[in-house]
Amino acid sequence: MPRTQQVTRRGFLQGSAAAAVLAVGTRGVSALAARDTPLPGDELVIDCHAHLHHHSSSNWKESDRLLIEAADKLGIDQLCCSILTSKRPATVEGFQQCNAFLLEAVKQFPGRVLGYCYVNPGHTREAVEEIRRYVLDHGFVGVKLYNEHTCTEPVVFPVVELTIELKVPILHHAGHAHYPVKEQPKISDAGHLAVLAKRYPEATLICGHIGGGGDWEWTIKAARQAKNLFLDTSGSVVDEGIVDIAARTVGVDRLLFGCDMSMTAGVGKILAANLTREEKSRVLGGNMMRILKMRSKS
Repeated sequence: MPRTQQVTRRGFLQGSAAAAVLAVGTRGVSALAARDTPLPGDELVIDCHAHLHHHSSSNWKESDRLLIEAADKLGIDQLCCSILTSKRPATVEGFQQCNAFLLEAVKQFPGRVLGYCYVNPGHTREAVEEIRRYVLDHGFVGVKLYNEHTCTEPVVFPVVELTIELKVPILHHAGHAHYPVKEQPKISDAGHLAVLAKRYPEATLICGHIGGGGDWEWTIKAARQAKNLFLDTSGSVVDEGIVDIAARTVGVDRLLFGCDMSMTAGVGKILAANLTREEKSRVLGGNMMRILKMRSKS
């Protein structure tokens, strides 16, 4: 994709994040990710946390089209997507339908949309069968778990063990609030995921949206010792220092660029971070590419 304009970091910081990003058009993230010079043209920018829309929504086609259009404008090359049921806990029929919808999108946008197989691990046999089928037969790149079960519950273990066998990651919805979340009584946080990571050091786990609400500083610190636990930078929270503190605490190699539908916010957090050109390149795509390559090496 051609670059329409090159923007220096200094020039970017003189204007608003959204305006500057949209001004550069296609491949804009790669151009902006460097401090003063654009990244090489073959650098991939991978959004590790994206969602397409359930087909029960009357405007799902338009919403999906707008998401891809936004990715084009922001220079995001690939989006790792899942589709969730509108109500949870998901039934077997519910998550099977979501994955079938997502497969249509993977075929419609080849090379742009990569699939996470969403399951409710409470339905153990069906969940394992679904993951195996979508990874092996349809090339899905990972598993998406939401809040049906806290990740340390034994019912989740067969799913984790299968992802180790298949060499694919789990993107796990997570958050740490200082009060009970009534709608999500079994939500996992980075502490739970760190325990799971210690139990399964061969697993590749992604803690979803550290900027998605709740105590992001606690989340970052809780993940510190779990070397196989990655932090996804997505979420609508844009507090100053999220990415910088995460980089200092867990290391740049465990940070993954994500938007979770907050597209310009997701991009802006990486661009504003006090990281080098090479470090931003790793966060924007290099680290996720390393995870995706695990399966191709198996």
